[in-house]
Amino acid sequence: MSLPVAALGAVVAALLELTIVPYLRFGGAQPDLVLVLAIAWTIIVGIESGFVWAFLGGLLLDVLAPRPLGSTAFVLLVCVGAAALLGRVLDPIRPAAPVIATFLLAIVYAVLFLMVYGALRTPIAVPDPLVAIIPRAVYDTALALLIGPTAIWFLARRRSRRERPDW
Repeated sequence: MSLPVAALGAVVAALLELTIVPYLRFGGAQPDLVLVLAIAWTIIVGIESGFVWAFLGGLLLDVLAPRPLGSTAFVLLVCVGAAALLGRVLDPIRPAAPVIATFLLAIVYAVLFLMVYGALRTPIAVPDPLVAIIPRAVYDTALALLIGPTAIWFLARRRSRRERPDW
């Protein structure tokens, strides 16, 4: 059941990222909604549905935005794989795991995307990459701070209802 939900969520997140999220700029930084949700989904639900989320969301971003086909999907797949590893390492502090992973992987995502895009097309002119990447990573982390712990709480509450014996 989680794979179709992940596929639908990826499509909706990609559409929102390209239509509504550009209006949510703060200080020149714009959140990467597909990345944040893919990381949170991977840590909370699992790697298989995280890969579905990353692949479909990345392909849709590539098709709808003027990007080389598969570049965003590739970078998102790498980040989701790293999120699965970080999720296992950060399992003792599960509510904070999506937040910490999002901050680290937002930086990896931006650097890797600049490298992949530069290899496939004309490199993007970024005078100081850290000045462009860090505010975006902080914005993504703030978004993960809202989404991650809330989703973990909701999932834990839902599971506790299921596991209750019916007397």
